[in-house]
Amino acid sequence: MKEVLLYTDGACSGNPGPGGFCAILEYQGREKCLSGGEAVTTNNRMELLAVITGLEALKEPCGVKVVSDSKYVVDAIEKGWLASWQKKGWKKSDNKPVLNVELWQRLLPLLERHTVRFQWIRGHAGHPYNERCDAEAVRQSQRFSEAK
Repeated sequence: MKEVLLYTDGACSGNPGPGGFCAILEYQGREKCLSGGEAVTTNNRMELLAVITGLEALKEPCGVKVVSDSKYVVDAIEKGWLASWQKKGWKKSDNKPVLNVELWQRLLPLLERHTVRFQWIRGHAGHPYNERCDAEAVRQSQRFSEAK
């Protein structure tokens, strides 16, 4: 099984507002950068979409280490929140509805297809790939901001 690194970040100008995301896949020294955005979105949606886009780009099942500065995404997986939300019919522990359900549902089969582990890193702390992802995510959000 191929071992791939996936670096991700999302950005949003306003919350909600124009947003962008970036995913960089790295395998054996080769990189593929994927990015995009939406005119009206939230930061958490962009963080999730970055992970989804990166995993969807893989043509075969892989071992994937996702490196993200999003506590929302990393904690939802690593702390078991996603599994709990799913079991409770997409309700959080306070019985309020889970946000971004359609994105979490899009992520679930990708987590089954690939062997995925998550690593949280502090954002804006000089990590080269995180800085690159952040710059591209911001660029994408500005592209949607300018389109208004």
